[in-house]
Amino acid sequence: MPVKDPEIVVIGAGHAGCEAAWAAANLGVPVLLATSDPANMAQMSCNPSVGGVAKGQLVREIDALGGVMARATDAASIQFRMLNTGKGPAVRAPRSQSDRKLYVQAMRGLIESHPHIRVIRAMVSALEVSGGRVRGVVTSSGQRYCARAVVLTAGTFLNGLIRIGDRSFPAGRAGDPASEDLAVNLKALGLPAMRFKTGTPPRLDGRTVDYARLVEQPGDDTEYFFSFFHRAERLPQVSCWQTRTSAETRRLVLDNLKLSSLYGGYVEGRGPRYCPSIEDKFVRFPEREIQHLFLEPEGIDTREVYLNGLSNSMPHEVQERMVHSVEGLEQAEIVRHGYAIEYDCYDPRALKPTLESSILSGLYLAGQVNGTSGYEEAAGQGLVAGLNAARALQDRQEVTFSRTESYLGVMLDDIVGRGVDEPYRLFSSRAEFRLHLRQDNADLRLAPLAYELGLIGPEQIAVVEAKKALLARCRDFLSRTRVSPERINPYLESVGSASADSWLSLEKLLRRPEVSLASLFGFLGPWEFTAEELEKILPQVELEVKYAGYLDRELARMDQLRRMEEVKIPPDLDFSAISTISHEGRERLARCRPSTLGQASRLPGLTPGDLSVLMVELGKHGRKRPAG
Repeated sequence: MPVKDPEIVVIGAGHAGCEAAWAAANLGVPVLLATSDPANMAQMSCNPSVGGVAKGQLVREIDALGGVMARATDAASIQFRMLNTGKGPAVRAPRSQSDRKLYVQAMRGLIESHPHIRVIRAMVSALEVSGGRVRGVVTSSGQRYCARAVVLTAGTFLNGLIRIGDRSFPAGRAGDPASEDLAVNLKALGLPAMRFKTGTPPRLDGRTVDYARLVEQPGDDTEYFFSFFHRAERLPQVSCWQTRTSAETRRLVLDNLKLSSLYGGYVEGRGPRYCPSIEDKFVRFPEREIQHLFLEPEGIDTREVYLNGLSNSMPHEVQERMVHSVEGLEQAEIVRHGYAIEYDCYDPRALKPTLESSILSGLYLAGQVNGTSGYEEAAGQGLVAGLNAARALQDRQEVTFSRTESYLGVMLDDIVGRGVDEPYRLFSSRAEFRLHLRQDNADLRLAPLAYELGLIGPEQIAVVEAKKALLARCRDFLSRTRVSPERINPYLESVGSASADSWLSLEKLLRRPEVSLASLFGFLGPWEFTAEELEKILPQVELEVKYAGYLDRELARMDQLRRMEEVKIPPDLDFSAISTISHEGRERLARCRPSTLGQASRLPGLTPGDLSVLMVELGKHGRKRPAG
């Protein structure tokens, strides 16, 4: 039945909004999802892809927690690649090129089919507040919706301003209106606003591209699904293409810098360090005279291609000359020009780890409004915000995520604990325990929690338990099964490994770099396992055996960090009164207000000596507190 009396209103139906609505609705809470245009639900405003380094791991974590991004990705995938296969398992990451239109259709179909979600076409213009708590929302048409909680996922729409050269106009993205009234309302309510900037490159008519002069990038042959629990029909697969800028491209950019919105002095917001515009690339990295570009198809029934790497805010005529200076694009026609967009976001240090505002009770923020970038980062935050909003209304304990258990926890700890001074992007290098936080074991790490919370059902957890049992059975088989030198030496000789002079277990043999589990089973026979079973677990078992020593050391460090996270810092602790902590350390502690000793240990500028003093002071503070 349609939702009539919502308890939660979600503002915005981007990647964060959809996950927030889905998570809350899965807990049985009625949700009203307000969006300016339901046809653009979860629109890929920038790159038509999902996943990548760290981002791919995050998408699989979202799926393990019952989210929908992986399901929509699988339904729209037109190319899959596993990145960094030549490197260690900690940085291997899945990436999918998506059909932009099919992705929206898949997400909209899932959201609108949920019995606890009602989608409306409306622009929210203000929050209704009383007694320091949000009570509902008001739309631009004057319609009021009461709610016990609100999740704000407005993306780049708050005071959004598109810039192209010296031109500017209000917009949330090209073709969509900005949300100006709501931005004014949020400022009046005291939310600490920041101004950030991002951008997008031109889109080209693929029929006008000379592909013969480009380098083809086909996808992997392996059939891969982001979702652990659902299977989508495989779509026709397409290639991406690589080219690069020329000396003429560089000259055009540098000669026309003053015409750029960014370097002409028009842009006020801070842009992303790790996804810079072409202007930034040539100015900040002058030694790199050539920049790589990638042509990525936007769908299987469109010829439009995304020119990844040429994000800019130049006037249209300069953009056209830039495109024509690139090898293979001499005759290319621009379908949509690139632009920069500025928007309001809010200091995430004013949030609790649950993503509830510490300024206004019942208000949760997720996505780019928290100063992050990327579809995946937004979706992860949306899930956390929706989950905690629903649990708060049900008088159930809040849920927080540790950086020891997920990339989701790494991101939340980073932005809430340290804040952001530019659009935040998740990287594997941000995770201390990335060998443990792999994409292949996200279900084992997080699905039991998801089941306990009610985010997934018995069928999903049964899949995870079966996989866990199969992994354990295979590990046990490898450790207890031993082979004689006579039987194994021909195999060892064939792979260039030293011969055995005694009986060896399969596990010990597998620890040799030259030995792979697939070839070992191929030589000796699969014995207790079917081909289907081995396909499910073979890479994961091999990884856990070969990297067992590294994994054990990482687990020991994870346990140490967990103990530090258990040491809570009282919210009223006066850091300025602890004179034995350095002046810089006191300033950083007072500004960031870490909630645990572990969070304090990750603050830049806090020395080991400062941390030791803080530990002593926390011990004194704990002894002074009255019993009970």
